[in-house]
Amino acid sequence: MGEKQVRRRRVGLVAAVALVVLVLDVVTKVLAVDALEGREPVRILGGLVYLQLLRNPGAAFSMATGMTWVLALVAIAVVIAIIWLARKLRSTGWAIGLGLVLAGALGNLVDRIFRAPGPLQGHVVDFVSVFAPNGEVWPVFNVADSSIVVGGILIVLLTLLGHEYDGTNSRRKPREERPAEVPEAPEAQ
Repeated sequence: MGEKQVRRRRVGLVAAVALVVLVLDVVTKVLAVDALEGREPVRILGGLVYLQLLRNPGAAFSMATGMTWVLALVAIAVVIAIIWLARKLRSTGWAIGLGLVLAGALGNLVDRIFRAPGPLQGHVVDFVSVFAPNGEVWPVFNVADSSIVVGGILIVLLTLLGHEYDGTNSRRKPREERPAEVPEAPEAQ
């Protein structure tokens, strides 16, 4: 398979992963708003998970709540960076990881652009709280947030294992860079 064809397939994989997860994020947010608006948290899985509608003007852990427009601009920058990097991809793992991060960035950006109170100031719809309601143990999140975390973990793991976005492995040195093998001495009798 030629270089261009491999890259085209990786870009397609990034786009496919991003599209599937983005649609899942948008659909779950619409369903959450419809089913949870004005309700108390819904306890499921024996209290392991609570479904609860929150509109988040900031980032995780309620950081930057007054900086919604900055978070929107950061998301736009992340989207642009991923699109630029996707053209150079040869790694399937990286394509999946970047597709997940792209989907998460786009999912929350859609909220920041189209939800109240207005463009670049919209509040992100969060609806999953683990271990306790109200984000008492962990911040309330959504599919986009999960996608960013899983994609980020995958990219870090690939990097730690030496798998580069261009399909090379930094842990495997080319033959000319490896130390010469020393022949073993014959056993003494």
